[in-house]
Amino acid sequence: MKLGTLCYIRDDGKTLMLHRVKKANDMHEGKWNGLGGKVQPGESPEECVIREIKEESGLEIDEPQLKGVITFPKFDDIEDWYVFVFTTDKFSGELIDSNEGVLKWIPDGQLLDLHLWDGDRIFLKWLDNDGFFSAKFEYNKGRLIKHSVNFYPAAIRETQNEISSGEIRR
Repeated sequence: MKLGTLCYIRDDGKTLMLHRVKKANDMHEGKWNGLGGKVQPGESPEECVIREIKEESGLEIDEPQLKGVITFPKFDDIEDWYVFVFTTDKFSGELIDSNEGVLKWIPDGQLLDLHLWDGDRIFLKWLDNDGFFSAKFEYNKGRLIKHSVNFYPAAIRETQNEISSGEIRR
């Protein structure tokens, strides 16, 4: 099992995307993705996404908002991936020349025109919803064969935020 993160950084009607065209033997080669990567031992998903964004883009993000979790059974034909999906519009810094691919701000209305994974076309639409989603996308040889999703209301998330801030209610 692998744990990963994805983050969609937004600014003024555009989303920062990564065109995966630089790494040899990249299973995402030619695709456009959000930014993120593998969770390291001892690291929270939030710590991971902040670190990965800095490494891949040079940007420092603040207050990443957890929008959902996606399960990808045997996505790489070997292991299951569990991916924490974030958005943020709070960032600073300048873009770098990423060794992961080409970074580009894409107008939100053009995101679905990009060469994306089929599942991304589905879940990108959920990022603007209030609340939280838990989804499963099953691929076979790089082709989406089925998916499922559960949506949870925003009230659950607000309660979780209160708990995480150290406030305990009895």
